[in-house]
Amino acid sequence: MFSKVLVANRGEIAIRAFRAAYELGTKTVAVFPYEDRNSVHRLKADESYQIGEAGHPVRAYLTVEELVRIARAAGADAVYPGYGFLSENPDLAAACEAAGLVFVGPPTAVLELTGDKSRAVAAAREAGLPVLASTAPSADPDELVAAAAGLEFPVFVKAVAGGGGRGVRRVERRTELAEAISAASREAESAFGDPSVFVEQAVVNPRHIEVQILADTSGEVIHLYERDCSVQRRHQKVVEMAPAPNLPAAVRDQICADAVAFARHIGYSCAGTVEFLLDERGQHVFIEMNPRIQVEHTVTEEITDIDLVAAQLRIASGESLAAMGLTQDRIVPRGAALQCRITTEDPANGFRPDTGRITAYRTPGGAGIRLDGGTSVGAEVSPHFDSMLVKLTCRGRDLATAVARAKRAVAEFRIRGVATNVPFLQALLEDPDFEAGHVTTSFIEQRPELLTARAPSDRGTRILSYLAEVTVNKPHGERPTTVYPSEKLPVIGAAGVA
Repeated sequence: MFSKVLVANRGEIAIRAFRAAYELGTKTVAVFPYEDRNSVHRLKADESYQIGEAGHPVRAYLTVEELVRIARAAGADAVYPGYGFLSENPDLAAACEAAGLVFVGPPTAVLELTGDKSRAVAAAREAGLPVLASTAPSADPDELVAAAAGLEFPVFVKAVAGGGGRGVRRVERRTELAEAISAASREAESAFGDPSVFVEQAVVNPRHIEVQILADTSGEVIHLYERDCSVQRRHQKVVEMAPAPNLPAAVRDQICADAVAFARHIGYSCAGTVEFLLDERGQHVFIEMNPRIQVEHTVTEEITDIDLVAAQLRIASGESLAAMGLTQDRIVPRGAALQCRITTEDPANGFRPDTGRITAYRTPGGAGIRLDGGTSVGAEVSPHFDSMLVKLTCRGRDLATAVARAKRAVAEFRIRGVATNVPFLQALLEDPDFEAGHVTTSFIEQRPELLTARAPSDRGTRILSYLAEVTVNKPHGERPTTVYPSEKLPVIGAAGVA
């Protein structure tokens, strides 16, 4: 195992990595730009170092040379990238190798392949996986329009590089294709430095299913079953569930087998996710692979009881899956889990990110509740970084129990000073189709009323009233009195709040 690891990231995923490293007996190094000097993640590491120059906080986390320099100066023997920033960048992996550091992730060649969506699709085809019809990549709209002549509409225009829904356009009519290609290409160049895009056949009203895999450096690959990430807005995931509800066993087995076959075919190692679309007939197609830890990895951890970040570190240090006790026959999912992303976005205002200082921050707890975050009262939400405050993961013996706990947990949140998506999540969790697990990638699009939800349900109001109690201190010697904010006190019975 490594003696010391530098985490080239911030926020909740950095804290997540520090915790895993601590349990493995590994020292940790945090990095932060001037604007992140008060960030919680720098306090969770054994050492922390300021990087970059004031006024350019994002650039600081993207500077390969400085991250490698700090890692060597601190005596680290590995670099953990998390997700986002440089997590899929082959330049960081190559620089680590050249500096005698271990990059906690797949080899450079694999990052180059998976980072090019068209090459990844070609590799999936070679491995025998079902794929969608698509064009070769290009930055020339005329060339792509001509190449897409044989495709049926709707189609997607997709950036070759990057992810997170950027550089992606859904096109319903052929007459709109050229304009969509130009727009996606401009966005791709701005976001990823590569204007190349390709046109791909769209799947109408699909489910988005992804399979978590682990692979060691000897070539052994296992899967940790699947997640349903269909609840999305503008190609950004909002709520994820594991296992995928209402998925026939035969379909699940084939999708998981295909994910393992793809990882083996490309020589993958470490943790990764193979992503598929599932159509209304139950047919699946490969779309891409994410060669890193996913934001939603927590739901897989909850149903398998496997620490994925610790597994990444152990694999990168040279341990085999067998030595870790991870063999396919021993991976048995239990119960269900779902994750909600609590963000500083205003759903009623086009999910516009909000900024400001958090003046109140109270979080839920209790059975089946897990929180992964990196914020506190007084923290400043800046416009520089992602708007996610905390990840709420709820588990139960089945999906209904997990959803019920999520409803209760979301109602317990108290966040003031910035707008959040909590009302939106409350409305979503109350939707009967969501509760039943009947979701597709158009779920939110088909329910615009979710975006304008403001008031919680009656049950949520009662819970919030109960939780908003105020303790009034009495003179010395007298017991404090609890005062409730509403005139009607909550009724407390054997089962809790009535």
